[in-house]
Formats: sequence, C-alpha cells, structure tokens
Amino acid sequence: MSRPYDSADPEQLQHDADKCLLSYGTSFHPEIITSTDSIYIETHTGHRMMDFTSGQMSCLIGHGNPEIVKVIHDHAQHLDHLFSGMISPPVIKLAKRLTDAAPPGLDKAFFLSTGGESNEAAIRLAKFVTGKFEIVGLAASWHGMTGASLGAQYHVGRSGYGPNMGGNLCLPTPNSYRSIFRKPDGSYDWKTELDYGFDLVDKQSCGSLAAVILEPILSSGGMLELPAGYLKALKAHCETRGMLMIVDEAQTALGRAGDMFAFTHHPEDEGTVPDILTLSKTLGNGLPLSAVVTSNRIAQYAKENSFLFYTTHINDPLPAAVGDKVLEVVIRDDLVARSRRLGEKLQAGLRRLELRYGCIGDVRGRGLMAGLEIVGDRQTKVGAPQVGDAVAKRMTEMGLWAQLATMASFGGVFRLAPPITVTEEQLDLALAIMEEAFRTTPGTQPLYTEEQPDKSDSILEARL
Repeated sequence: MSRPYDSADPEQLQHDADKCLLSYGTSFHPEIITSTDSIYIETHTGHRMMDFTSGQMSCLIGHGNPEIVKVIHDHAQHLDHLFSGMISPPVIKLAKRLTDAAPPGLDKAFFLSTGGESNEAAIRLAKFVTGKFEIVGLAASWHGMTGASLGAQYHVGRSGYGPNMGGNLCLPTPNSYRSIFRKPDGSYDWKTELDYGFDLVDKQSCGSLAAVILEPILSSGGMLELPAGYLKALKAHCETRGMLMIVDEAQTALGRAGDMFAFTHHPEDEGTVPDILTLSKTLGNGLPLSAVVTSNRIAQYAKENSFLFYTTHINDPLPAAVGDKVLEVVIRDDLVARSRRLGEKLQAGLRRLELRYGCIGDVRGRGLMAGLEIVGDRQTKVGAPQVGDAVAKRMTEMGLWAQLATMASFGGVFRLAPPITVTEEQLDLALAIMEEAFRTTPGTQPLYTEEQPDKSDSILEARL
C-alpha cells in the first residue's frame, strides 16, 4: 500500500520548510518524517526508528492504531464538528466512560483540544469557584503556553515576553536526587521541604490563594515522581488555606505510569482526590483532545453561577470519539496492568545500565514512563548534557528515538515513554540499543574493566 509521501521530493520539502516555517523554540529533527506505524517512525531516507517518546508523549496505544483509524474515518464522514452548544453521543459516551473509571469526586467532564487549554480552564474554574486569584505551581512544572497555564509554569518560558499573569507563586520541586532537604541519615526530607515551601507561599501571598496545580510525575522537569504521601500532605495544606488542588495528568494518565490515574498510585495517598483533574496527550492518542474533570459540587456551583469557558472546539464529536475508543481499548485489553508489568522490566533494564555506566546519575519513573539523568560526576551530580546528546544521537542512528526535545532545559535527562502496546521483544531491543549506545559513546564512564557477557549483543545481531 502506498503512503501519502512515498513520492515526495525531500529536497523540495526541506527548501519549503526553511522558507515557510516559523521557529517555535526547538531545533527541527535533521530528517523529515514521512511515515508512522505502530511503534515506528520513518524518515524520508527510509531510516526507521522505534518511537520511545510516543510522539509528544501522546500516542498511548501506538501510531495508526486500526481501531482509532476507523473511528476517525467514520466520524470524519458522519459526525465531525458541531456548534459549541450542541452535544453528541461520542461526547456523552466519553464523559460517562471517563467518570466511571475515575474515583468518586471526579464526576463531570468537558473536553477541549490541548493540555494547556485544559489547564487554562481548570485554573479559571478554580478562581471562579473560590473567588480568589493566586495560583501555586511547582518550580520545575510544565502546564502549557497560554496565559494562566504559563503563569503557573516554571520549567521554561517565563523570560523575555513581558509580565506574566499576576498572582503566581511556586513551591520547591520535590526532587529526591538533588534536593538539599535531608534528614540526619541523608534521606530525602520532602515533608520539611513542602512545609517550608508553604511557609514562603504564605509570606508572599496577598491573601487570595485559589489553587495549587501539579503533576504526579513532573515529566518536563526530568521525570520527577512525587514522594509517597506528598499529595495527601499537599491537599491538607490546600484545605487549611481554602485552596483547590488541580492535578495535571497530561502524560501520566490512562496507564502510562502503571495506574489508570497516577495520583492513585501510593497507598500513603489513599483517599486523596483532586478537586480538578486535567487530561490531554494520552487521551487523544496523538489527536488534539483534553479534558477537565471535577466534582459534582464544583460543577453545580459553576452551572448555577454561569461559569464561562466557551471555545470553538469544546466537546467536538470526532476527537471525543477517539478518546472514548482509547479508553475502551485501555480497559478492555487490561493495558494498565501491562504497562505496570513492562514498566518493571524497563526499570530493571535501566538500572542495569546504571550499574555499568558512571554517567547515569539516577533512574526514575513508573510504568512505561521512565527518566534517566546523565551526569559528569556522580559525587557532585554536575550535569553532562553534551554526553546525553551524543548518546541520543547514537541511539537515533541505531533505530531508537528516545529524546523528546532539543531545548537546553531538557538537556541531560532522557524521558522514555513508548506506547503501552510495546512488546517485550521491542523493549528488549530498545534496551540493547541503549546499552550499545552507551558502550560506544565517549564520556559515558564504563564501570567494568573488561567486556562482560551481554545478551544485548545477540539481540542486536538478530535484528541485523
């Protein structure tokens, strides 16, 4: 079967790209991508790579999934887009399936296009319900590029564009690898760090604290997992101050991190439910779809008092039908448990690499969502983004795409998130490619004195 760009002239495409495309903050990949399929992406030269970032951390059940393709075809033909005041069966079905899958207290939903848009709506809703305006975020957060979501974001993008939205404050990022907050035995003291952060927030606040927004795993911040019990302690801080808690699960939800919703993972957080939950990325499997989910109480207040967040593509049927199918497949095929199981395999493989290469300072993550931090020295923990970049290029040459962005703020931390439909064989091959990339890249600091038997050699030979 021919593909849309099999006969395209790559030189002409590159010429037109250079002439017509506006830069938006990241260097473009040197080759033009002309095809995607399942876990693979292919360039105009025919170079085929396993996609271990799921596009932009979005293709949860793989590129070109046949069931998703059929849904898109059927709804593009018969039920694509409607006036924003109309609702359709796909929207109702997705809302029901999603709220049925969520814990009690997440009872009503509406659907938008992007994660930034859903966080914008969530923040606006929190301000409306509380009658207050100050929003607190974590210092390594990423929530979007629009006004309120960008104001609550501290990872990157705050400088050079004039004033950010007023009323934004931040808490220290819980980073067990790098935090200076330590107990006498050297272990991470996240509780003292959180209490200290709220003490600073209280000092800076003008008395109008509306909400905290945070991710269960800070992906752009370097795959930083919230400590067990953190969400419960933070929710208590919020309740003391009359604030709402917004949890942004753009990347972590629907099985990606080994649970249907990542905020439910730790037993120490049992019973802690966000006042508002936002979803995107994984929900649309690469199509623009996001969600805002909240309680009956908040939804009722919003309805009775005429809360307004009205967009052209709110509750559009075609993307909602895709989201409904994604959630159906995840539940039907028990992909959450599969992600948890294969995630253990992925973590074990990465920790094995950590034992073999001194440039790997830390391995972290859950499910099929992992982080691997590259350092120049394990004692000082000084970053070595140039080594990470060289390893990433070597992986790419060998057929593994495992680097999400080329912005400097991402440097030195690999973020791995293959589709949760990845096979064990594909996972073995990816780990073998990573081993070979670290072995053959200068600066990775091998910790073994002589070559040890390694099954990655036979896996790579079988592939070739």
